[in-house]
Amino acid sequence: MTDVTARFDKMAPGGHPNIRPRDAATLILLDRSGPQPKVLLGRRHHGHVFLPGKFVFPGGRVDPRDRLMSVGSALDPRAQAKLMLKIQRPSPAKAQALALAAIRETLEETGLLLGSKRTEAPKVPPGPWSAFAEARVHPDLAALHFITRAITPPGRARRFDTRFFATDASAIAHRLEGVTGPDAELTELVWVPLDEAKRLDLVAITEIALTHLQEHIHAGFSHDLPVPFYRLLRGKRVREML
Repeated sequence: MTDVTARFDKMAPGGHPNIRPRDAATLILLDRSGPQPKVLLGRRHHGHVFLPGKFVFPGGRVDPRDRLMSVGSALDPRAQAKLMLKIQRPSPAKAQALALAAIRETLEETGLLLGSKRTEAPKVPPGPWSAFAEARVHPDLAALHFITRAITPPGRARRFDTRFFATDASAIAHRLEGVTGPDAELTELVWVPLDEAKRLDLVAITEIALTHLQEHIHAGFSHDLPVPFYRLLRGKRVREML
């Protein structure tokens, strides 16, 4: 864990006024169809104020409408239980909204719809989720694995309480074209061998998430595995296990 701890130390407090972190979710897509596992990363537009030019997993803030989206399958109870730890007003609905936010953000940033196609359309709230109704794709949360969680240190211009999920690329049920490009939030998408991904221009927490993804894969990719949780508590860097 020495390397992971060193990367966590890069997440030092900044000089901005302290703000409350917002709930967020990120999704790691894992392609294990070839000899080497690959992960999907996107390069953020160089004009963005937040993480310009960095390679990231698709993700972002939870939207209130995520709670209104129907699902094809529920979260694994073990993942749901871990998502409800160390939060205010825990509930299954909040845990589900976190997982759905990761799926919605993946749609918005990559054009990939994750789930299963059915003859009937899912019930969707207004907004981006309408693409799932048009494609008749129902999000399958049972396939999502909760990998790690991290809260942006105090003093940063933007702070997030981010849950990192992972799922197999076989969950891709539909694709929308033209979502990425020179003027989009992600200018390009790349499938990178897991062992080579850390050579890209990443932020510390992305490196940490990749490390824990590798650990989960080597340990059997089970929902029973503990989930590391990184944050600063009373000025000290803390790594807890959920």
